[in-house]
Amino acid sequence: MPRTRIAALGHHQPDHVLTNDDLAGMVDTSDEWIRQRTGIATRRIARDESVADLAAAAAGKALAAAGLDPADIGLVTVATCSAQDRCPSIAAQVAGRLGVPAAVAFDLNNGCAGFTTALATADHALRAGAARHALVIGAEKMSDVTDWTDRSTCVLLGDGAGAAVVSAGEGGGDGRDGIGPVVWGSDPTRGDAVRLRGAWQPRFAQEGQTVFRWATTELVPLIERTCQEAGTTPRELGGIVTHQANLRIIEALVRRLGVEDTVVARDVVDSGNTSAASVPLAFSKLVERRAIEPGAPVLLFSFGGGLSWAGQVVACP
Repeated sequence: MPRTRIAALGHHQPDHVLTNDDLAGMVDTSDEWIRQRTGIATRRIARDESVADLAAAAAGKALAAAGLDPADIGLVTVATCSAQDRCPSIAAQVAGRLGVPAAVAFDLNNGCAGFTTALATADHALRAGAARHALVIGAEKMSDVTDWTDRSTCVLLGDGAGAAVVSAGEGGGDGRDGIGPVVWGSDPTRGDAVRLRGAWQPRFAQEGQTVFRWATTELVPLIERTCQEAGTTPRELGGIVTHQANLRIIEALVRRLGVEDTVVARDVVDSGNTSAASVPLAFSKLVERRAIEPGAPVLLFSFGGGLSWAGQVVACP
């Protein structure tokens, strides 16, 4: 069975920066209040860009970085929960814009866990021989589903996209050599803790304390299992990229895992919570800065609405 690997990454964010002070002029909040509770300082807001625009921009950069032609791509999938377009899919729109011919193209909605779920889905498809190269994209325009009068949620969310080119090769593989086994699942008994319900226009809502307690108490064993499945341990990782929901959650996971000296993504400070885009966006930035050694094992782990989770260890491109 062929191994798979992330060949290249790309990301895109809107130009407009919304600061905490800007939000303080819109709702009853302050920079200090937001930083203490979330760690967020700024987020990007798309004014004239759609989810498809964000996704295509990130995917085009990843494709160029991989040195592939659009005709090489056999699968395109976009993880998103904020797209207004139901059909054609965002993935089909991205394929059309990039000139990708005849690829299978579909969107995947698993909330904030969407990208790592989509990455595992593409990994399985490539290992089965359904394609040689895939574009896996996480793209969100959360500003479209934000209640700008609710200070508990409007301070959290941002827009952006990240993309990965996934390629099949020869030989075996694990998180040190390619894409390791996925650990994924959900707890639907707490599905209402993060919500995006109703006819369009829906609004994002969540039970913040429920999500915080769940993430900081129940995710560590799942992360440790993800590493075990890949034949490594948290302390042996070259980098950790979790869903960028809240800096307090990230720091709590770092402490419980004992990985204070590991490169850990903290892009939430600058980008806010970009849902399914957060993991590929943060990972792409770390790779662009060469913060992680090429080939080093990197944990990708996302979680959110469902309550769902998905993670795998991958070799850094």
